[in-house]
Amino acid sequence: MALLSPAISSLARMRQWRIEAWREHPLDSQREVIQNLVTSAQYTEFGRKHNFTNIYNIRDFKKAVPICEYDDLKPYIERMMQGEQNLLWNSPVYWFAKSSGTTSDKSKFIPVSEESLEDCHYKAAKDVLTMYYASHPESKMLTGKGLVLGGSHTINPVNNEAQYGDLSAVLLQNSPFWGHWLRTPDLEIALMDKWEDKLEKMARQTVNEHVTSISGVPTWTLILFRRLLEMTGKQSISEVWPDLELYMHGGVSFTPYREQFQNIIGKPINYLETYNASEGFFAANDVPGEAGMLLFTDHGIFLEFMPMSEHGKPNPQTIGLKDVELNANYAIVISTNGGLWRYLLGDTIRFVSKDPYKIVVSGRVKHYINAFGEEVIVDNSDKAISIACHKTGAVVNDYTAAPIYFSEGHNGAHEWLIEFEKQPESLAAFTAELDAALQSINSDYEAKRYKNIALSLPQIHNMPKGSFNNWLQQKDKLGGQHKVPRLSNERNYLEEILQLQAAKPTL
Repeated sequence: MALLSPAISSLARMRQWRIEAWREHPLDSQREVIQNLVTSAQYTEFGRKHNFTNIYNIRDFKKAVPICEYDDLKPYIERMMQGEQNLLWNSPVYWFAKSSGTTSDKSKFIPVSEESLEDCHYKAAKDVLTMYYASHPESKMLTGKGLVLGGSHTINPVNNEAQYGDLSAVLLQNSPFWGHWLRTPDLEIALMDKWEDKLEKMARQTVNEHVTSISGVPTWTLILFRRLLEMTGKQSISEVWPDLELYMHGGVSFTPYREQFQNIIGKPINYLETYNASEGFFAANDVPGEAGMLLFTDHGIFLEFMPMSEHGKPNPQTIGLKDVELNANYAIVISTNGGLWRYLLGDTIRFVSKDPYKIVVSGRVKHYINAFGEEVIVDNSDKAISIACHKTGAVVNDYTAAPIYFSEGHNGAHEWLIEFEKQPESLAAFTAELDAALQSINSDYEAKRYKNIALSLPQIHNMPKGSFNNWLQQKDKLGGQHKVPRLSNERNYLEEILQLQAAKPTL
């Protein structure tokens, strides 16, 4: 590996000119992407149905293809999983990524073509590496190993040719042989399904490895860190891995976890956010630590942006990159080289820069609270939690919130379930700080809280440690990218968690 690492880092640096080309000409890149997508799929069943041969521009494309959700494409995907080809995409599709971005009982199976592997996921990963070296030319990251806390890597056969697994499984199974030399733990540990056993074995194997980078979901990474400190008697992770220089995260907001990471690692390192999902690799920090992720415009995905005022309409309108506005919330609509067409991804984003185009993930289309016109999104609640923690000295592991509806003689309110790693001295003080922070961040919430006319002070339940993991485990969703919805406009999740906690026997 000592000989391999300098070669890989040199190749990474050589890619920089390619990145500059699409970063400086994103609109041209997107026009080329959609042209290639339509041309490639024009003789598929979907392409013939929507008359792809007569599509000559983006306007034609949007007229010909309606916005889709998973259930709209599900009949095609089910046939593809049974072995039929040339339905949504023109090259054979033998891999399906089981979506782990939801806590519902239904799974989604996202088709993964050879093109989406090579020209999206792997190409984007190489670009992330290149951009990191461009901003940190003296990096020695590839002299050590990258610790990867992915999901369950189990691969399941669909038929004699097709297989499915979570995205990390698909990427791992198709990665080049030398990629395994640069990562830890061993594949047999990464293949484990039971997260409690998996983390223990991972800690024991990696404690003596030369780890220079880590990627994974913050909650599981913190659990691993604590186990390592317990095993070694060290005071910080930097004592366990002195050359650790980079943590790559995505999937959930890092805002509530940043202070915990800084404290437990014990030295400054670089933090790099990526926006990678089963459907594609969409963006990443080009400069670690800076606000906003660079939008990838040349990676086999055509991007449209739906203003939130359009969501739910019979024929919602979308706009392209040239028409987006800064700090407005948009739902992402994608067309991909895996065969997703005008697919409503479910995430909401905001642009924080247009030169180059940089975004932040602000939440989910369905994960918000707007029971009283307050329009609270996950970006608001994450920031408010962070502010309240800073002001009270608390540390939050996880949380969820939902509305308390109007009743006779009572105004509405927001009910929060919060699991603390470090308790605030006063829950009442934490509640007041959280409420004040939300009012400072969200003017609609502030207006509804004015003199308690519509909304009363939030109600917070101090949940025992493990409450959210117990709920996920009950739903067979413990581990990997599975997460508790931060916000919901309905009370289903919150009630389920409360009922599960109430049912636990007391000692």
